[in-house]
Amino acid sequence: MTSAPDFKDQKLHDEIDFEFLGTNGTLQTNVFANDDGHREQKFQLWFDPTKDFHTYEILWNQYQIVFFVDKIPIRVFKNNTALGVNYPSNPMQIEASIWKADWAGQVNWSQAPFIAHYQYFNIDGCPTQQKSISQQCYSLQYEWNKREHWELSPVQKQQYEQVRKAHLVYDYCSDKSKNHPECPSNK
Repeated sequence: MTSAPDFKDQKLHDEIDFEFLGTNGTLQTNVFANDDGHREQKFQLWFDPTKDFHTYEILWNQYQIVFFVDKIPIRVFKNNTALGVNYPSNPMQIEASIWKADWAGQVNWSQAPFIAHYQYFNIDGCPTQQKSISQQCYSLQYEWNKREHWELSPVQKQQYEQVRKAHLVYDYCSDKSKNHPECPSNK
């Protein structure tokens, strides 16, 4: 999801990403808020994503962003604005593409054409025409704002810890040269 589609008007943009790095099952997640990014986490998936369809979901509310794969939470990014951490607050739209990025590795062009397939694509969101998310988007009328979505359930916490222990291969929080005050609370 991006607040600056097609790289337009990127000033202070927000972005919440699932990024597949090649075809070897490496999935990267990232959160940008007010153009402050580099909060990547990479996972080696427990399946081959090129062999079958899987479910990828993002829950984003005023309390947390949760990335799910096949209903299993793999990443949590809490709203830590009280600690001075930027949190996505701009309206966003879905952008799905295949693109080459030097940081993601080499492209074997002999494997072209590169094709992505999506099925049962669904979006639930708060409609807004404003430049920022309005208070109405925090209403309990929306499922994702209900109390049970303010944090992971005990079962989800257990799944989260298991997946991260077995499949997390990179976490920006491990970079001790940078201060990331949100890291201790994103568990």
